[in-house]
Amino acid sequence: MSSIEEVASALDRERYVADRALAVTLFLSLRLGKPLFVEGEAGVGKTEIAKALASALDRKLIRLQCYEGLDVATAVYDWDYPRQILEIRLAESEGRGGEARERIYSERFLIKRPLLEAISGDGPPPVLLIDEIDRADEEFEAYLLELLSDFQITVPELGTFRATVPPPVIITSNRTREIHDALKRRCLYQWIDYPTVERELAIIAKRLPEVPARLARSVVAVVQALRRDDLFKRPGVAETLDWARALVALGTEELDASTIDGTVGVLLKYEEDIARVRRDTLGELVAEAARAG
Repeated sequence: MSSIEEVASALDRERYVADRALAVTLFLSLRLGKPLFVEGEAGVGKTEIAKALASALDRKLIRLQCYEGLDVATAVYDWDYPRQILEIRLAESEGRGGEARERIYSERFLIKRPLLEAISGDGPPPVLLIDEIDRADEEFEAYLLELLSDFQITVPELGTFRATVPPPVIITSNRTREIHDALKRRCLYQWIDYPTVERELAIIAKRLPEVPARLARSVVAVVQALRRDDLFKRPGVAETLDWARALVALGTEELDASTIDGTVGVLLKYEEDIARVRRDTLGELVAEAARAG
């Protein structure tokens, strides 16, 4: 992609509505060959950036979902131990056990996990998504530094694997903990905020063209009002789209108190938030929907 406008257009074709700031940062990430570190609340579309980019580039998407306890054997590489043992026993039965013990640590028995797979393939490199890095341990975060600095991974038994062409890398974080500066320094940074009214309407129009414009305006008005409230977990764009789909499935033409009350569990995922809305703000939300529609 040779320009910011081309990046924005490519994302638009993949039904991802990006503002100019994201298009600029993504363009620079691709041009400079640097990972893009994306932070924001859950559900604002961070993961979708990588999916849209992979589709726009016609590349494979390799996703590493992070979690507490993630280790090298799951994220980087492992050895096919059952096949190794079988090889040794077969060789011993043929009187060449010593030779087998040397051969079992070869690429034939190497299982490439997402990170190693992303830098060691032939042809155009895939898009690598390291999703929710803040869920992983700090030890794993430190392990990533070699990959993000030089796009290489060392396997002690075999040597160092280096990417011929570095893959585009998207790293996301919900900011449940701070990520170390050493990792951030190796990346370009982008914060994804909740969308404006106009952008959220554009997202619904792109992703769910079957939603009537009047209903879409009411949906966005209610969601935006909920985000201004003091909730434990504000609804993200993912919840907006889910709610719009649900309302269309119900044949809803306009929002009233009964409809909002019956479907609020699509938007909010904590009982305390649902109870607060039903007790304190249901009437206000109905009014917001009526004004917008």
